[in-house]
Formats: sequence, structure tokens, C-alpha cells
Amino acid sequence: MAGLQKILVVLCLVTRAISQDMPYEELLAQIQACPRECNCPQNFPRAVYCDNKGLKSIPKIPPYTWYLYLQNNLIETMPLDALQNATQLRWINLNRNKITSDKVGEGVLGGMKHLAHLYMDDNLLSTVPSPLPVSLEHLRLSRNRISKIPAGVFVGLDKLNLLDLQGNKLMDDAVTEVSLKGLTSLVQINLAKNQLSSMPLGLPPTTTQLFLDGNNIEKIPDDYFKSLPKMAFLRLNHNKLGSAGVPKDIFNISSMLDLQLSHNQLTEVPVIPSGLEHLYLDHNKIASVNGSSVCPVSVDSLDDSTNDGVPRLRYLRLDGNEISPPIPRDVVLCFRLLRSIVI
Repeated sequence: MAGLQKILVVLCLVTRAISQDMPYEELLAQIQACPRECNCPQNFPRAVYCDNKGLKSIPKIPPYTWYLYLQNNLIETMPLDALQNATQLRWINLNRNKITSDKVGEGVLGGMKHLAHLYMDDNLLSTVPSPLPVSLEHLRLSRNRISKIPAGVFVGLDKLNLLDLQGNKLMDDAVTEVSLKGLTSLVQINLAKNQLSSMPLGLPPTTTQLFLDGNNIEKIPDDYFKSLPKMAFLRLNHNKLGSAGVPKDIFNISSMLDLQLSHNQLTEVPVIPSGLEHLYLDHNKIASVNGSSVCPVSVDSLDDSTNDGVPRLRYLRLDGNEISPPIPRDVVLCFRLLRSIVI
């Protein structure tokens, strides 16, 4: 009876594996190599779950693993041979461990030809790991102690589109055209909660989302966005921006959709782009709003019978300023698509 049960279990696993395009031989090798500290679910044989196990080192990973979960452990090192058996890895989650940069073996990551997602948030890294696999698409290194981005570390990473470095110790001299060279496909970069005092240089023209909350930025250069034609989501909350350091039409970019400037020192509302849909200006020092100066088009030119050419703003926050209601009539006439105003 026990033998029959084993046969049924194997047949069941084979059926599931075939449905995931996993050959029978690979399935058996995967099952047999599953570390005793980890969980290898039968219905998801390419995933290995070693999270929340109190591990201090990386166990030997089965050869056909695509998804590896090692978060919430006590891992301190990544020696060169730590993942040498798992050459097919696509996804590694090492969040919330105790890994330091000097304990990451050189080449332990670079040789992974299929790795697309690498998550190492909440560790003790002081520098961006190098070398990185050229297949990488998402790199998350938030809330470490990173103060250095090695020159050329991103060269050749043509598929990398998301880079998260928030909550580190990066200063202006660490975020340069040299350190960011190679990010030819970057879409989103998160540099929030670092120690930047100026806008980062060297961002590629593909950049669509830029998050800079919680830094010490005081001004934005006049031509800063000329090299960033696709910028759509910009967050500069909790900085030190004053209106003197923000050119009036600096954000008048056709691609801009969401602009967040909360908790700064602005005294004036900048020109609002026609395509902008969400604008956060709360908790500044703005005393009034003049529709004729902030409207990107002439109110007189708008046709009351149609919304063609009407600015697209739908959400506006102005609370925490020195403005008293009501909102001026010319502002309402300009931004007639507004659905919510917080004042």
C-alpha cells in the first residue's frame, strides 16, 4: 500500500511538472536536492522557500530552481560557491538579512546568466555589489548603508529598468554620470532618503520615474529635464526647495503626469503642465494661487463646449499652506477637470 502511494505521489508530481514545462528528470533531481531547512512546494517545483528559518548561511540550492526566497534570516555571507549549483535562478530574495559588502564573494552574482530580479533590501551593504549579471531587470538595495556606486558597475546591464537605492547614505559625489553609466533601459530609480543636496546627474533619457523624497535638495538647474524627455512621475517631497531655486516653468514637460513637492519651502505655485494629472503642493509656504500665472494655456482660448485642450489636472493638494478658501475663479476655469482639491 505504501508503495502504491509513493507511485501515485510521483505521478501527481510529474503531471504538475509537465504542466510547468519541467522534464521528469529535472523534477526528480529538484525534489531530491531540496534542503531540509527549506520548503519545496510540489505544485511549484521551481521555487525554493528558505525564508524565516533563522539561517546563518545559504544552503545548497537545487539545480533547477528559478525562484529562491531567503528573506528574514540571519545570513551574513555570500561566498563564491554559495549558489554555484543553481545556475538557472531568475529571482532571488535576500531581504532582511545581515549581509555586508566584504562578505559578498566577487563573481557570486555576475555569473548568473538568467537572473532578472535581485532583492537585497535591509542588509548591511556599503556598496553596490559588483559584478552584476547582465540579465538583471530589477535591482532593489534599499535601506542598506550604501555610500558608494562603483564606476562601471552598471555597464552592460542593458535590461535593468528598476533601481531602488532608497534609505542609504549616498551623497552627491556618489551619484554621477560615471557611476550611473550603462543604465540605458532605466525606467524607475529611487534615491529617496539619502544625503543628496542636488539633483542627480547622469540619468538616462529613458527615465520615467524619479523618486528623491527625504533628501536635502535646494534647487533644480534650469535645463535639468531637457535630457529627460520621458519624465512622468517625479517625487521631491521633504526636501529644502524654495521658489528661488525652482525655475517657474521647470516642470512644464509634456510627459509629466504626477508631481509631488510636499513639505518643502515653496512660496509660489510653479507652472502646471497641461498633461499633469496629480499635483501635491501641501505643507509649503504658499500664500496665494494666481490662475493666469500657473495655467499652461490661456483661459480665454478654452472652448466651454468641449474639453479639447483643457489641462488634465484632476487632483490638487494645497493644504498646510497659507491659502484661505475659496479657490480663485480663474484657477477653476483653467483646471475644469479637477475632481478633488484639498486646501
